Amino acid sequence: MCRSYSKKGYPWDNACIESFHTLIKREWLNRFKIENYQQAYMLVFEYINTFYNTVRIHSHCNYMSPNDYEKLYANYKKKTALIAG
Repeated sequence: MCRSYSKKGYPWDNACIESFHTLIKREWLNRFKIENYQQAYMLVFEYINTFYNTVRIHSHCNYMSPNDYEKLYANYKKKTALIAG
């Protein structure tokens, strides 16, 4: 794995992570007065694991939550396995 850095003052090189940073600040972090690194770490961990990766809808999941999309996919796999025999 290699680190990569975008050019200084050019956030478009890393648009997806810049977008994520905006989301996490707007949807979660701005609600709290963060006192230290440990609190910030726990808030980010909580957001990612209990909301962003499970409940929040995503356009690449056909505007469904990752949990709902996984359930739909599992049902699809069951149906195709039954059809295939």
